[in-house]
Amino acid sequence: MITVIGGGPAGMRAALTAANSGARVLLLESGPRLGGQYWRHLPEEGAEAWTGQTALQSDYLAGFLLRNQVLSNPKIESVCDAQIWSTTKNDASITVNFLHDGISHSFETQILILATGAFDRTLPFPGWDIPGVMTPGGAQALLKGSNVHAGKKIVVAGTGPFLLPVASGLAKAGADIVGLYEAQRLRKWISYSGVAILNLRKIAQGANYLRQLRQGRGFAVISAHAGEDGLLKYVRVAKIDTHFRIKKGSETNIQCDAAAIGWGFTPNLSIVASLGLQQIPGQDGFPVVAVDELQRTSDPRIFAAGEITGVGGAELSLSEGMIAGQSAADFLGKVSRSATLSKNKSISRRRSRQRKFANTLMRIYSVQDGWRTWLGDDTNICRCEEVSLQTLKASIHELGVTNIRSAKLLTRVGMGACQGRICSRSAVEIIAAEQKLKATVEEHISAGNRPIFSPITLGQLAQQPIAYDAL
Repeated sequence: MITVIGGGPAGMRAALTAANSGARVLLLESGPRLGGQYWRHLPEEGAEAWTGQTALQSDYLAGFLLRNQVLSNPKIESVCDAQIWSTTKNDASITVNFLHDGISHSFETQILILATGAFDRTLPFPGWDIPGVMTPGGAQALLKGSNVHAGKKIVVAGTGPFLLPVASGLAKAGADIVGLYEAQRLRKWISYSGVAILNLRKIAQGANYLRQLRQGRGFAVISAHAGEDGLLKYVRVAKIDTHFRIKKGSETNIQCDAAAIGWGFTPNLSIVASLGLQQIPGQDGFPVVAVDELQRTSDPRIFAAGEITGVGGAELSLSEGMIAGQSAADFLGKVSRSATLSKNKSISRRRSRQRKFANTLMRIYSVQDGWRTWLGDDTNICRCEEVSLQTLKASIHELGVTNIRSAKLLTRVGMGACQGRICSRSAVEIIAAEQKLKATVEEHISAGNRPIFSPITLGQLAQQPIAYDAL
């Protein structure tokens, strides 16, 4: 039995490949429907829930077809709304504990494929906790999953190519995009023209989005402001230099009722950390799970694919998912490593080209340290526990905090409902900067390492999990 965690592009492709190779597969997805964050779709079943949204995303049909193949494969059992809350392992098996319909289930598997994806990276700034301020992924999820506009007048800002399809989709759905601001500049592409030539289709997609919408480059939203009703009224936009420092006299106010602001993505490594798998620095310095050419982690029974191996988009995730699924099935059948490599030769070359392009994007759209100059002392770094920058600084300089663990104990930063998913990355960087150090991979790993990583009630935790019988 192979268990796949994550029902997005990487997870579905891995499950289908493994099943087509003869393995039985249990596919667990935390969302209500297969497709993940990338192929999120309306609740209705059937093609209309997918193909009706082709204006929002050009490859919806590919996702619809892949999902149907997964659901119709007799060797695959898929369980949606499966909230993984802990994982453990021993020499004999890997145990996955998950909630489904309010009941805790426990399942033992021989082989595990992790495809848990990523979530929007946020940066704190004054007013980022005002209702109406969200991430681009949040705005897109409302539109794709519920056909709901985040607002009437929307600002989309931050950095990365993801901003373009989000703004385009919202505009096509009838929203007024009053500002589209990219922190980086197009000239950064000059140094990577060779990589661009090898990925002309991706470049053409980006150019098409740019033709649809006017984009301000070298700008950032540095603060948000509420009206008398407490809701977002306007954002303050400023021109920034290459280090993300504000250029004096460049600030301007943009009236809006929603702001979708994101700074790339952060891999979802909760399960990786709980299983003690090796993590290494990614292109932006943040950890990713270490894998070899077979998508195998430091534990030979566990494979990984998609954004947790390094953020790279859906096409790379599909390639990695195919390799992970084949490798896992071969491992289950004890096929030789050289035979598996031979099967994956052509897809491995495609993966290499896609990974090179993804790494280029990470370098071009990198977040620079100057963002911290936008903060005020009263800016909340942790929104759940309302821990301000001033409180965090005081814990460092007055109470002797030296790392994220001691900061949690003394300020509760990262200990709220989101368990640090939103704030811990920024908190780690701020703590390191205040000590004139660079944030380390070990600190980031420490911030996200916990034995229980999804919400579960004490009553559910006290109950003996019910053994789940797959297929």
